Amino acid sequence: MSKTLSIAATSILFLSTAAYAQEQCAAGKTLTDGKFTIATGNPAYYPWVIDDAPESGEGFEAAVAYAVAEEMGFAADDVVWVRSSFDEAIQPGAKEFDVNMQQYSITPERDQVVDFSTPYYTAPMAVLVSPNSTDTAPTLEALKGLQWGAVGSTTAVPKLASIIQPDSDPLLYGDNADVNAAMSANQIDAALFDLPTALFLSAVMIEGSKVIGQFPADENDNPDHFGMLMEEGNPLKACVDEALAALAANGKLAEIEAVWLQDTTGVPLIK
Repeated sequence: MSKTLSIAATSILFLSTAAYAQEQCAAGKTLTDGKFTIATGNPAYYPWVIDDAPESGEGFEAAVAYAVAEEMGFAADDVVWVRSSFDEAIQPGAKEFDVNMQQYSITPERDQVVDFSTPYYTAPMAVLVSPNSTDTAPTLEALKGLQWGAVGSTTAVPKLASIIQPDSDPLLYGDNADVNAAMSANQIDAALFDLPTALFLSAVMIEGSKVIGQFPADENDNPDHFGMLMEEGNPLKACVDEALAALAANGKLAEIEAVWLQDTTGVPLIK
């Protein structure tokens, strides 16, 4: 056997062994033997699930779900989707799913009554602009000239000063509702939110607004980490964490995020 063939054979053997090990990890630990039951919202929203059809594998969370399932040794046909309400799933007690994906932020309070996987997504800060500013380029230079608004007690204020350094002082408000009202009235041009919140505000709350860019997640001082929610003490957690670690190491998670949370949403990184 040539050296090249030997290396290839060794690689195939390693991958097969890794997949077998993952499959063995999950054996006997799922709700239904041989199946991986995943819950999502009813309905599930863009860009997390496209067209409320997680079975398509399209949308960020749907794509992550199938990637984790594959890493754990489940075929796509072995993935079973169920629906649950957000609030019901986060209550203590038995669950009718193996994992639940609905943009659950991992918090110490929630972690006392349910289990979370390691994070599959860290929410970056994003720039939401008013209807009159939607043509603003996603560059630091262009952002300097905007009139910014922010809640005075949040980390958005020092972030504006340290990274964007706007030409005029930001207008400060008591809460996000006031910021949203100011943006709807075009009293401010822009504000910082985490990306999921910015997408929701743009789609549902502030007509004509637009999310024009996002910062790298590692530039957020206190980011939200999303984890797969599981029943407290679920033995499957170790297998899910191992699968997510493998997907992070081989770049698959980053690839999925780029496709569904940057390219599809049209929210580029700010340069």
